[in-house]
Amino acid sequence: MGRMGARWQGRATVAMAGKRDERDQDPGGPGTSVIAKTRPQTKKPSLYRVLLLNDDYTPMEFVVHILQKFFNKSTDDATRIMLHVHQHGVGECGVYTYEVAETKVTQVMDFARKNQHPLQCVMEKK
Repeated sequence: MGRMGARWQGRATVAMAGKRDERDQDPGGPGTSVIAKTRPQTKKPSLYRVLLLNDDYTPMEFVVHILQKFFNKSTDDATRIMLHVHQHGVGECGVYTYEVAETKVTQVMDFARKNQHPLQCVMEKK
């Protein structure tokens, strides 16, 4: 390169010196910012117990049927829960989130009424 090439190369260096490459910036210096993503704090939903209440009129077989149909209990588990309700006056069918528990209570109550049984099903916060 002759004298002309050196002069052109010098101008290119001067021209580039005015532009700052993003990689050359000091990471924490002025004009930079750090964006930190924070996860929102999610809390677990409250749980509710679905309970059957004993009465003197609803047949035991119907209670077992309810436990199998709406709570997916086996025959042995449904019988055990039904006997607990019969002997202690109340028994837990399951523990669910509010919406699921509310739906189960409504389904059981509607089904009992359609079959003309006074069975009571309630939910309580665990």
